Amino acid sequence: MNSGLRIAFQGEAGAYSEEAALALYPGAQPCPCESFDAVFAGVESGLYDQGVVPVENSLAGSIHRNYDLLLQHKLYIIAEHTLRISHCLIAHPGVSLSEITQVYSHPQGLAQCEQSLARLGEVQRIAAHDTAGSVRLVRDEGWRHAAAIASKHAAQIYGMQVLIEQFEDDKSNYTRFIAIAREPVQPTGEAKTAIAFAGINQPGLLFRCLSAFALRDIDLCKIESRPMRGVPWEYIFFVEFAGSISEERCRRALGHLEEMATFVRVLGSFPRARPTENGQ
Repeated sequence: MNSGLRIAFQGEAGAYSEEAALALYPGAQPCPCESFDAVFAGVESGLYDQGVVPVENSLAGSIHRNYDLLLQHKLYIIAEHTLRISHCLIAHPGVSLSEITQVYSHPQGLAQCEQSLARLGEVQRIAAHDTAGSVRLVRDEGWRHAAAIASKHAAQIYGMQVLIEQFEDDKSNYTRFIAIAREPVQPTGEAKTAIAFAGINQPGLLFRCLSAFALRDIDLCKIESRPMRGVPWEYIFFVEFAGSISEERCRRALGHLEEMATFVRVLGSFPRARPTENGQ
């Protein structure tokens, strides 16, 4: 069904973003990109059909760059997926744990395995651009003294050995991904809607804006503020709420919000993902 669908993601083959893309679109063609900017630009230009990017981690919080990019591009959120992040310590086949003196990974990967790394003793931590890329680096350089922190899937792709599974310190480590596309969708069943808005900075502005949803018993799922470009100390608010813009009460809430805000943009309605125990 998804055969031929080109899905952009940031990172290299074996990245967690690729896992999320294939979970959302089994059988699609994952297309690696060097940066989040390249994902958004590629989808907007038509180079890719859709993109999948992370927006929030349960431990580290929001990925602010992707919220900014949502406003900079004429794209819509059409789906979401929550992925359980389970790190592995990965090295060359035949290498033992006692031989490892350096560990490579994305800074977040290193931070999420800090206690596990400490138990290895005097091991140097070295930051890389992404988790899967660190596995490829260790493999391509032939470093038998080095290991990488990445997914089990990355180890399989690059023909490397998993020294330790579930290497992360906190097992409740989840990342939420969104799928972006040039056209919006109309979800059926349980849905969420994402919007961005701004207004004149005055006492009670945010309270009044959010009351548009409270008055209609619309549940707010997330609220995030980002600095407004070119206007110091002014902010754009990102809000996700339960419901679809196809629902009358949601349309009325947005109409009410537009009476108080100076800027309102609907970023899309999409099916609400309910993560299972393993995050799939």
